[in-house]
Amino acid sequence: MQHDTHHGRHGRHDHHSDHSAHAAHADHADHSDHASHADHTGHSTHSVGKVGWAMAARATLHCLTGCAIGEILGMVIGTALGWGNMATMVLAIVLAFFFGYTLTLRSILKAGVDFGTALRVAFAADTLSIAVMELIDNGVIALWPGAMDATLADTLFWGALAISLAVAFVATTPVNKWMIGRGKGHAVVHQYHH
Repeated sequence: MQHDTHHGRHGRHDHHSDHSAHAAHADHADHSDHASHADHTGHSTHSVGKVGWAMAARATLHCLTGCAIGEILGMVIGTALGWGNMATMVLAIVLAFFFGYTLTLRSILKAGVDFGTALRVAFAADTLSIAVMELIDNGVIALWPGAMDATLADTLFWGALAISLAVAFVATTPVNKWMIGRGKGHAVVHQYHH
């Protein structure tokens, strides 16, 4: 009888050990799942980083298109009318902002947003981006020897304009990435496309 009691206790002890082992195994499984989840989170973050740069590049290219249209049109009009460098540059900058905002506004309005909201979103999304782009773009042209005095028929005019826009694109892309990362800029515009 004593042997049976001992066996019973021993049996309960084994059962307790099995339960502990099972609990430890469950904890280990949870830990593995957690580790797996952590790996997955890291992977997702890495992917978002990549998407962020791609989105920033697309946003900058979108902005560049509007700026380039405005810049070229402003320089063509100013040069054709015989305006001075400063007046032509001011016109080009004003038109760059106008066309930059217009392209964004058009894409937001397509999503069915009312004009007032679309205008606010366009201003919020593009103002900093266009400002940085125009500062870099016009800065390169202003510092380029002879570029300000080149006419539309000069290769220097078109070459300086193309290079200044390319430099502006490279300089503005990180700005757009930073803004998108903070849920600002074209991240706001992107919300209206879904």
